[in-house]
Amino acid sequence: MWKMLHPTTSTLTTTTLLNQPSHPTSTSANALDVAVVAAACALLLLLALSALLYCLRRRKTFFADSTVNCFPCDAAAAYRKTRNATYSPELHPLLARQTLPATVDDEEQQLWKITESEVVCEPEESNSEDDVGVSENDFETQILLHFLLSLREEKKKQATKLEEVLNFLNEDIKEVERSYSLGTDSAFPLAQTKNPEERGNGAHCQDFSSSDISRLIRRSFADEERLLSNINQLESSYFSARSRALPKEASSASSNDKNVMESEWRHVETVDKEPRRIRSSSVACLESFCEGLCKFARYSKFEECARLRNSDQFSSGNIVCALSFDRDEEYIAAAGISRKIKIFDLSDISNDSVEIQYPVVEMSNESKVSSVCWNTYIQNHLASADYGGEIKMWDAGTGQLLSQYMEHQKRAWSVHISLSDPKMFASGSDDCSVKVWNINERNSVETIKMPSNICCVQFSPPSTNLLFFGSADHKVYGYDLRHTRIPWCSLAGHAKSVSYIKFIDAETVVTASTDNSLKLWDLKKTSSSALSSDACVLTFKGHRNQKNFVGLSVLDGYIACGSESNEVYCYHKSLPVPIATHKFESIDPISGHPDNGQFVSCVCWRKKSNMLVAANSVGIVKLLQMV
Repeated sequence: MWKMLHPTTSTLTTTTLLNQPSHPTSTSANALDVAVVAAACALLLLLALSALLYCLRRRKTFFADSTVNCFPCDAAAAYRKTRNATYSPELHPLLARQTLPATVDDEEQQLWKITESEVVCEPEESNSEDDVGVSENDFETQILLHFLLSLREEKKKQATKLEEVLNFLNEDIKEVERSYSLGTDSAFPLAQTKNPEERGNGAHCQDFSSSDISRLIRRSFADEERLLSNINQLESSYFSARSRALPKEASSASSNDKNVMESEWRHVETVDKEPRRIRSSSVACLESFCEGLCKFARYSKFEECARLRNSDQFSSGNIVCALSFDRDEEYIAAAGISRKIKIFDLSDISNDSVEIQYPVVEMSNESKVSSVCWNTYIQNHLASADYGGEIKMWDAGTGQLLSQYMEHQKRAWSVHISLSDPKMFASGSDDCSVKVWNINERNSVETIKMPSNICCVQFSPPSTNLLFFGSADHKVYGYDLRHTRIPWCSLAGHAKSVSYIKFIDAETVVTASTDNSLKLWDLKKTSSSALSSDACVLTFKGHRNQKNFVGLSVLDGYIACGSESNEVYCYHKSLPVPIATHKFESIDPISGHPDNGQFVSCVCWRKKSNMLVAANSVGIVKLLQMV
């Protein structure tokens, strides 16, 4: 290197070097010089690449920032933002190192000067950081405004619905107040609670305020706390009944003027004549609800009137599966797991002076008895179904077996005798068949095969041809026995097996299921072409029933059933909440400890006295009265 820097000696040196033979030492010196030059070039190249890489990374960060204005007018502000960030060790590790030579720092400073001259090409006009803050504030303001507008729209919808509800309430309150002040034979029983003497003295002209009626209502509810605890369900039931009237009113509006006029209330013009009115559909639909509400206000529990003191009690082997009154309701049949059918005189059960009440007739069966049913026309005829699949007809007066039917292949769960034709009866079995029998025939007169087990059967009271039954496929089927190719209707809505079915009236049935519910069905809404899930008008809940048959019985709109909580529940057909309950003693008869496994297994109304007979899983039978 030194020789290259001194031109006066370059010729001599060159000649000398050319004339001398090669020597390892001189070769090593030349290689060292080349290496030094290469290292310097490499260092400069590395520095240039690092600077270029840094600039590219800073430009990428600059354009990726959505809050930075990319127009030239904001370039100076962007540069200052970038320059401030370059002194951060995290963003620029090359500048953080202090071990590089001073030449590198000088070159890097020159590079920054070039970059600054290229970036700062326009005068500064605005502060981008302030613009970013304003943009964020605008975005937050828009979010808040959108929320407030949406909330206002939702509250407007709620206000509209609330206004409709208030209109309904005001209409019904006016009608009830008018009924009360006029003292007419109204759809509302409240009008009939007035003092008859006042009504006879022209009290129908007196105007009663809503506060007077409210005081009367509070006096009607003996347990106001019970009313308030069920207010939500009662409210739901009221609005459900009220809403069912709306389609009827809409349809009546599309009919002729005469029908429209007849759907409105008509009040008498004079008080001398007997007041009469034609109920509108909205008020008519509330009749049942009002009736149920009055029952709810009047009753709250069952009172034990008597108890069957039988020697076969307090054992799981004495579960009573079926109860049934005879035609005159003087005797009651009880049957179950004990393989016996016992006939008790009801007057003996009510006699407290008798320590042990023995059955007047006892019939033994080969299998456990699942169902019994009295013939309401032929005295002493009693049908039974058992776990062996046999259907039998007994003479309950003598205890003799009259006939035996053995076509079922598995356990028969239910038997029912037609109320319209006492010669006809039907049975359902685990063999997935329903069989119709005639007491004058040895073989069944009709067989309906189904895909699932049959748990219960019931004839329609006014019809000799309409038969309903519940299935383990969660559905209820109705068949016209004159045309059994397809069902007359199919009711879908339960989540588990349908264990019982009873007719409230000719157009209404109630069903029980092991899904903890009872359901009320309007047969006018059914169809033979499809499942009639819309026919369910009310669901009753409160009792517990998940695995056992707990009984079902109906009387004048009252619906009684058992519960796996060892209680009896009573509903009214218009209310989803129970109006009365009764708790059996859940005590193990042997150990004396609580037994939570007991349940009420069957119930049966007595029509004469509105008395309910209930039995549980250890054979206790009680006579209960609602109070």
